[in-house]
Amino acid sequence: MFREMLRYKQALSEEECIEILKKELRGVLSVLGDDGYPYGMPINHFYNEEDGKIYFHSGMQGHKIDAMKASNKVSYCVYDQGTRIGDDWPLHFKSVIVFGKVEFIEDRETIYRISAELSHKFTDDEAYIQKEIDRSGPRTLMFALTPEHISGKKVKES
Repeated sequence: MFREMLRYKQALSEEECIEILKKELRGVLSVLGDDGYPYGMPINHFYNEEDGKIYFHSGMQGHKIDAMKASNKVSYCVYDQGTRIGDDWPLHFKSVIVFGKVEFIEDRETIYRISAELSHKFTDDEAYIQKEIDRSGPRTLMFALTPEHISGKKVKES
């Protein structure tokens, strides 16, 4: 169902893909938007090692929410910061693309727990995290992406 990577020598292992998903702060979530147009937006995420799902938080309504309710198939692209080798100008980076289906999370306890996990990617300030969850938690929509296909590759800009 999913295409094989043409440049297979540049492919990342599944373990490398998971490490990028765990480490990087954000990526681009793409959905099937209005009138069949793709709609991609930058968004932060939390990769949960326990269940292998990628979690996102959002407001309760909007274009992406409407699109995901109409079709739960999405793709998510994440890439690292890249490095330069010596004085060479090209940036060497790694990217990961995840295809899968999203589900909306209804359980408030799960929403608050995952929101805290996501927040820890940005700060260790427990008081700030709790204040934000108390303030925004009741108005937070959360959804999980269950991967059906993950691929990654090494890229050298040219």
